[in-house]
Amino acid sequence: MKYSKQNFMMSVLGIIIYITDLIVDIWVSVRFFHEGQYVFSVLALSFMLFGTLVVQCFSYSWFKADLKKGGQESQHCFLLLHCLQGGIFTRYWFALKRGYHAAFKYDSNTSNFVEEQVDLHKEVIDRVTDLSMLRLFETYLEGCPQLILQLYVLLQHGQANFSQYAAIMVSCCAISWSTVDYQVALRKSLPDKKLLNGLCPKVTYLFYKLFTLLSWMLSVVHLLFLNVKIALFLLLFLWLLGIIWAFKKNTQFCTSVGMEFLYRIVVGFILIFTFFNIKGQNTKCPMSCYYIVRVLGTLGILIVLWVCPLSIFNPGYFIPISITIVLTLLLGILFLTVYYGTFHPNRREETRRDEIDGKPILRECRIRYFLME
Repeated sequence: MKYSKQNFMMSVLGIIIYITDLIVDIWVSVRFFHEGQYVFSVLALSFMLFGTLVVQCFSYSWFKADLKKGGQESQHCFLLLHCLQGGIFTRYWFALKRGYHAAFKYDSNTSNFVEEQVDLHKEVIDRVTDLSMLRLFETYLEGCPQLILQLYVLLQHGQANFSQYAAIMVSCCAISWSTVDYQVALRKSLPDKKLLNGLCPKVTYLFYKLFTLLSWMLSVVHLLFLNVKIALFLLLFLWLLGIIWAFKKNTQFCTSVGMEFLYRIVVGFILIFTFFNIKGQNTKCPMSCYYIVRVLGTLGILIVLWVCPLSIFNPGYFIPISITIVLTLLLGILFLTVYYGTFHPNRREETRRDEIDGKPILRECRIRYFLME
């Protein structure tokens, strides 16, 4: 288990994308306000605050758990930093500081690579893994709603300013980066997981997530144009189903009851947009059902829109968007099939039992009970 120079550069790129995403979101919110679009401004700001507050809660609870595990008392400065929304930056500071020493000061090929240096690499990998989980939370809690909002505004007006195009591009980059980074961190931090090696598996996984997400978001945006109440009811219904599924699977990610409840609410929200294995077990059947429902839901929305055409769309504008929805959905399903059929690290392993039914596994790090693939 080694934290390499490439891993360090990925961490640096991660914080650059995070800061850029934050700046662009604030920029777009202010731009909406100056243009008199107060509802959009409040929504953009609310999405950002919602995602940030949830992430700060998890970050601080993990800081407390780590300090308690190390026999240290909880420090009030960490609480203050998280109240000031600085938890992620604090984690990046520690991760990059220690990561620089692990990546550039020590080399596994030298004779002085002793046990304490191995522990340094493990410490850095655990810190980076925590960041990848928090970034995944922030991406789906804030990035996905923001992207839907920007697409809605773009399609409503038929044109957009530079800030909106920038917000769409940055949101797509943030979603793509956090998803792939999480998958890499997941397998690097767990010794019993095979690594996701090579460019092709990562690109295939990226396109699978990105295309299925984009298709669903465009479908939701179209439904918002048809009827906002129906669209919100559908999203809330899917959120409720996701929460029920998380409770049914009896997730055991957090040590406290309150944080576990919040975790299941967040998991339900993430399941609105994409599928994740929330229990670390074989999910061929649940995943198949999930995407069958996704395909039927997307086709249902398109059929309704074709039967009840909207005056806001002209045929030359509505038809290309509908084709884009269908093509991105088909491409997403295709990349999903290729990834799990060809590139998934565990594709040749026999189906393993659920962790609860099988032999108990020691909790080496918290990601073991996080969202799996």
